[in-house]
Amino acid sequence: MNRTYEVMFIVRPDLQEEDLDKLIEGFSGTVTTNGGEVKSVEKLGRRRLAYIVRKFQDGLYVLLNVAADGKLIAELERRLRVTEQVIKFITVRTDEENKRLAKVKAIRDTKVKRSAIAPVAAPVAAVAEAPAAAEAETVTA
Repeated sequence: MNRTYEVMFIVRPDLQEEDLDKLIEGFSGTVTTNGGEVKSVEKLGRRRLAYIVRKFQDGLYVLLNVAADGKLIAELERRLRVTEQVIKFITVRTDEENKRLAKVKAIRDTKVKRSAIAPVAAPVAAVAEAPAAAEAETVTA
């Protein structure tokens, strides 16, 4: 069963652009040859690390969105762990979060539709009742 994951890894800052592209292609190839799907690849650029990792203060951040099963993700993490250029990585499963966000969005959309209708109807009713109330006061006085 394929699930969606975000795999973010940080690469040494002294790595050349073409070497970074080869590294990303290698990880993407691992995913696709084992039956997974790479949905998107984002190079987030060079950023300062929160703390020194392997004597580096900066790193090149890369984010992969992947649809795969757990065994494939375990293999991808193993390859990330043994690759010398990768100094840090994290994998997060996002399919449950995406379901939850879709449910919240659907509920929010129905509430917006209801609330958009209700305020429009209330002022119209209030305007219609106001002249009738004014006429009733003048008749009784």
